[in-house]
Amino acid sequence: MVPVGLTAGLLVLLFFILLLLGLVTFCLLRRKRRRDRRQYQELVAAAPHIPACAPLAIPVSQGSYVKPDEIPFTLPARFTTPQRETEEKAEVIKMESHRDILAHRGSLSVQSWYPVGTVLAGLYSGPGLSEVVAPPPGMATRLCFSVEYRHSGEQLAVSLLRLGNLPPRFHGNVTLVQLRLLPDDRRPRQAKARGTGPDPEFNDFFVFQVSAARVSRSTLSVCVLSVAHDGKRHAVGQVLFPLQGELGQAGRLLWRDLDTEKHHCSELGDVLVSLSYNPTLQRLSVEVPKARGMQRLADAGVRARVSLQIHTQVVKIKSSGVVAAVDGEPAFELRTSFKLRAEHVDEACLRLEVRRQNGDIPSEASVPLGFVVLGPFMYARGPQLQHWMDMVNAPLQPVKLWHGLCTAT
Repeated sequence: MVPVGLTAGLLVLLFFILLLLGLVTFCLLRRKRRRDRRQYQELVAAAPHIPACAPLAIPVSQGSYVKPDEIPFTLPARFTTPQRETEEKAEVIKMESHRDILAHRGSLSVQSWYPVGTVLAGLYSGPGLSEVVAPPPGMATRLCFSVEYRHSGEQLAVSLLRLGNLPPRFHGNVTLVQLRLLPDDRRPRQAKARGTGPDPEFNDFFVFQVSAARVSRSTLSVCVLSVAHDGKRHAVGQVLFPLQGELGQAGRLLWRDLDTEKHHCSELGDVLVSLSYNPTLQRLSVEVPKARGMQRLADAGVRARVSLQIHTQVVKIKSSGVVAAVDGEPAFELRTSFKLRAEHVDEACLRLEVRRQNGDIPSEASVPLGFVVLGPFMYARGPQLQHWMDMVNAPLQPVKLWHGLCTAT
């Protein structure tokens, strides 16, 4: 028989052994939980508080932050099959061993995320899909707009957005735009730029009521004017946009160069023209004193003829007498006037012709030698347009200018 004292001692020893095993197991489990909690917090820890005035920072690893111009770039974990989990775990353990080495580079290396480096956001920044970007400096002046035809209401919607690369002499002026739908629209629609500088913005919207049968035969005319501080208007350029075949893609942004080139005239000579407009009497006074450089005419008889035209209708025609082109400088001394209402100043033009008179042939059968057209954007460009604008800007004052004759067809 085993003594009672020995049995009691064995039981006490066994109790202490079990208690020790329990404590060891508890410590191991608690240590494992702490390690798992630390790894979890390392993955989902929130960024520390950053004051409102401080620059934005992006947490990429524990204790490491970078600014938005360096975005951390990592490859996410791949979806693996059970057969490959063992190999994946080995790679993960190897990658975790290099976490401290890669931390100074700002790369994230946790679990199965594979660090690659950082992406410089500035290299890939670009405008949004709906953002309008101005053309580069040095290019021609351009106009940004869009057109859309609504068949349900028979309406042509025109969105006028902005100008780009306005000439420096117009940067401090107010920019105006006049829109017409040619050939039927007589009264222009007008928009004023919201600001000055090289790229003024408009952000205006216009609706033209036009049938589907006529819209394809119409042309959108956009005239750009610059108004100085003294109120004088200067022509900047014009865009003529035929609508045939351009209404298929609704809302498409369009950039078009402004037409600012002068007409190329032949070497027929120059003619001096004086214009003056009286808005009170609604009278347009025209004077054609002489011409020069018409050496090809020798001593042939010539005459000057001036016609006033509103749209496609010739209102009135005035002619000078037949004079000799002595030394190529005929003196016409033509002075006349036309009745022109103020609302028609932007719709009318003057056509000046020099015609050759052969012997006793009536004036109606005389041969045209050259011509020049003076008027607004609808009819003229270059110095002919500027002459008309100067006349409008200086009422009651005669404005004289030499104009080259173009070849008559």
